[in-house]
Amino acid sequence: MMDLIFNERATGGNDWATILFVLCLALIAINKTVSGNRFTEFIRLGYSDKYMKIYKDSSNMLSGFTISFFTIQLISFTFLVQFLLSYYGLAEKTSWITFVQILTFIAVFILSKYLIEKIIATSFNIEEFSETFNLHKVSYRTYIGLILLPVNIILFYNNDPQPFVVYIIVALIFITNIISYFVSLRLHQSLILSKLFYFILYLCTLEIAPYYFMYYWFTNSK
Repeated sequence: MMDLIFNERATGGNDWATILFVLCLALIAINKTVSGNRFTEFIRLGYSDKYMKIYKDSSNMLSGFTISFFTIQLISFTFLVQFLLSYYGLAEKTSWITFVQILTFIAVFILSKYLIEKIIATSFNIEEFSETFNLHKVSYRTYIGLILLPVNIILFYNNDPQPFVVYIIVALIFITNIISYFVSLRLHQSLILSKLFYFILYLCTLEIAPYYFMYYWFTNSK
């Protein structure tokens, strides 16, 4: 008599990631359809600051266009962080639970930082600068998140990426963030010079200290 052996087959391990990637592509398609002109200028943000000149009003921070691309940014950066952690053996790349944990941490960190910035800006009467500077940061970082989306798709479904590819991606993200800061500073140099002391305090407290403490915590928690 033949013995039947039933082996459990794991299926759909990557389905959650595929759904998120499709969601991001759908949001991009919707924004392109609904806000065609704005989408076109946003795509040119890498080599033109026309988008920031047109949509510089702080009310754009809470527009559907900004929020939807901010969602894509969160998903892109979460995928990248999870991939880097898995690359160094600290997490599982296909774990949706790990993804949710990282996404929650990044979202809470960004929103908490934003609320603290609002409080400090109100205390020092620099709300105009804070709102405009935040809008620039959000715009450039969502732009980076958009560029990262196809990169994340390739990295997620590639089981054996070359080390130099990983290093290049991390270096480019770091360099792009630095450049975006300098662009924002150049666009607001007159406002910054008029409130130089408050800007230095703002920079040290909210743009340097949080990342330093995160780095310190991470390197000392191993």
